[in-house]
Amino acid sequence: MQQVTSALTESEIVALVRDGRREGYEAMLCRYADRVFAMIVKLVPNVMDAQELTQDVFIRAFDRINSYDPQRSSLSTWLCRIAYRMSLDYLKRKHPRVLSFDDNQVWQIDISDEQLEAELSTNRKERIELLGRLIDELPTDERTLLTLYYYDGYPLTGIAYITGIDARALANRLYRIRKKLYIKLKDERNI
Repeated sequence: MQQVTSALTESEIVALVRDGRREGYEAMLCRYADRVFAMIVKLVPNVMDAQELTQDVFIRAFDRINSYDPQRSSLSTWLCRIAYRMSLDYLKRKHPRVLSFDDNQVWQIDISDEQLEAELSTNRKERIELLGRLIDELPTDERTLLTLYYYDGYPLTGIAYITGIDARALANRLYRIRKKLYIKLKDERNI
């Protein structure tokens, strides 16, 4: 079955799901479940909750397959959009909102792109570990934006589609988050 489902194109999978055919559902799950789960588990670190949400994402996708428009996004991006929104809804219900530290401090400091890049780009193990810990402490929406852009390699237009936020606003947020990390790294080294 794996060879049959992997040979299907995205449009064939969508057509099969729209027709209610089992092989379409199986193909969609085989091809995209790992990616959807990987995105959800970054937002919802409890693995069991992330697995349940992944199932819910596919149930919703199967139910709403007629709303999928291949002109707007790939099937993978559409599924990630559903996963992102369902994960945020879950977090709103289960966990209180995490507040980030004062953004005024971030905007008051003038930092060039070169300074940011030099401070945040390093191959030193201790700096990478510290940066990873600081990223884990960021609010969920900021951590997710960093993950989608830097780790998953989505372009800002793809992230805009997933999150429903304008690409220019996302670019500004990325810059602001990088400044926050820069400030936190500087503070950590001075402690």
